[in-house]
Amino acid sequence: MLHINDLTFRIEGKPILEAATAGIPAGHKVGLVGRNGAGKTTLLKLITGELAPDDGTITTSRNARVGHVAQEAPGGDVSLIDWVLSTDVERASLLAEAEQAADPARIADIQMRLTDIDAHSAPSRAAQILAGLGFDEAAQQRACRAFSGGWRMRVALASVLFLEPDVLLLDEPTNYLDLEGTLWLESYLRVYPHTIIIVSHDRDLLNRAVTAILHLERGKLTLYTGGYDDFEEARREKQRLELKLKKKQDDARRHIEAFVERFRAKASKAKQAQSRIKALARMQPIASQVEERGAPLSFPQPAKMLASPLLRLEDAAVGYAADLPVLSRLDLRIDQDDRIALLGQNGNGKSTFAKLISGRLPPLSGQVFGINRVQVGYFAQHQLDELNPLKSPYDHFAALMPDATEAQKRTRLGSCGFGADKADTKAGNLSGGEKARLLLALTAFHHPHLLILDEPTNHLDIDAREALIHALNDYNGAVILISHDRHLIEASAERLWIVGNGTVQPYDGDLDSYRAELLAQRGERQRGGNGATPEQKAGRAEARRDAAQRRAEIAPLKKALQAAEQAVAKLSESIAKIDKVLADTDLYTRDPQKAQQLSLERGQRAKELEAAEEAWLAAGESYETASNATGTDPG
Repeated sequence: MLHINDLTFRIEGKPILEAATAGIPAGHKVGLVGRNGAGKTTLLKLITGELAPDDGTITTSRNARVGHVAQEAPGGDVSLIDWVLSTDVERASLLAEAEQAADPARIADIQMRLTDIDAHSAPSRAAQILAGLGFDEAAQQRACRAFSGGWRMRVALASVLFLEPDVLLLDEPTNYLDLEGTLWLESYLRVYPHTIIIVSHDRDLLNRAVTAILHLERGKLTLYTGGYDDFEEARREKQRLELKLKKKQDDARRHIEAFVERFRAKASKAKQAQSRIKALARMQPIASQVEERGAPLSFPQPAKMLASPLLRLEDAAVGYAADLPVLSRLDLRIDQDDRIALLGQNGNGKSTFAKLISGRLPPLSGQVFGINRVQVGYFAQHQLDELNPLKSPYDHFAALMPDATEAQKRTRLGSCGFGADKADTKAGNLSGGEKARLLLALTAFHHPHLLILDEPTNHLDIDAREALIHALNDYNGAVILISHDRHLIEASAERLWIVGNGTVQPYDGDLDSYRAELLAQRGERQRGGNGATPEQKAGRAEARRDAAQRRAEIAPLKKALQAAEQAVAKLSESIAKIDKVLADTDLYTRDPQKAQQLSLERGQRAKELEAAEEAWLAAGESYETASNATGTDPG
């Protein structure tokens, strides 16, 4: 059992946790959720003892071991398998002592203890965990220093899983995993024998691998039974009830206040008035539920739709050395309304393929047709580090809008979720989620025909991920997704391509069948359920088809609206130019004929603008009506 009792913690005087209380029974698997900045990571650090609370206590069962992923990724010349084994300090110590011990009684004690902790099966368990996280037998024998930081963080995760602590703490473990590693971790955690607290924004992981949700909001903790979808429904019902109670309380308060105001000065009613004043004082206000909505997210539509296919690959190969292609035998096409998710382990070439179709890497052989006519928006996680930390979102947008007015620049920023409070904040001071939003906005700035998103959700919370799904489903261009977020893929992608064995091929199954094949290949026996029901699979497929149909139905209306907007903008700009010339008072004496001609032209433009504005309003009304009828967000 883990008890959190009246826990209070402040940072620079600001309360992060305030008299927070929760009890987590032994063996429960709990998802810790809350908006970015709510204090989730801080709570984990308080549980591990890395931070000390200002008040309150955290207690666990006697002798319970608390484990979390180390901040430092392992390095050096030690092999991966040996590193993982070495983290079990007791086992390593006993094995070393067994080599030196001479006393028969002590040798017997050592062997008995090694049996108790199942030490002899440890190499097999460590190898299975490493394999599940993407390290084959050969990789497990390589030195830690041979791997990049992201892969070494997987080794750190493998180490804590291998130790099987009584309380396992995980903070966004899927951020350095691919989809394949995420699916394996989900299966592993579901049958983990001890208590788990996991911070994650992966909706599917929180629905499949946990049995309760611990919600951190405004410094308080509330425990809900079930997965994330159950939590959302329970929280909505709680909010509806509190709003109803608050309305009743507000009505009662107004009634009492009115009585007090009327009869305070009357001697005959003085006692009653004083009694009502005391009642007011005792009436504890119910906190008004303020829905914490995320900032908007949308992608501008392609300026001009192109005929399909956008891109066509014929026997293409790509790589970084002429004699060593990463991918070959590429015979594929991408159409203008495609939604494709790339599956495959990290290192198989997903990012390399993305660079090929974005024009960042030329083909080593074969042909890529259409690459010169297609505007591509490319998002990759490493680009977050390339944002100038000293420049604000306004500065980044201003560089792309040199001829726009300040009002136009700030309007465009606002439509991307950067209002007055964030538009002028230096990028170095933005949160990870805000940086990701900024980069997504810059990626789509030039109205691309094709969006390529390589792990776009790592720094986005659940609400922002939902906003991204809606933005992708409203976008009329093609989309290529590389993501470990299963919910994002299932809600946005209509086709799956497998990147593996040195090529890219379409996959006919869905994510559930892919998951089953993957776990079977890794020798893992599925327990605790086998994924979605056929009804759930059919529902998701139908939802994707409906989204595609809605986009197709309202596309002509949206195009007409955009054309009307452009016509209004063009005429307004023309009138502004004429007004600028007519503002010169000397023109009327210097060249009266020109002044008269411009005045007549302005009158004609004004009539055209009036007609264009009427057409624009009509187009907007038609589009909004169709959007509401089909359930599509007109924003």
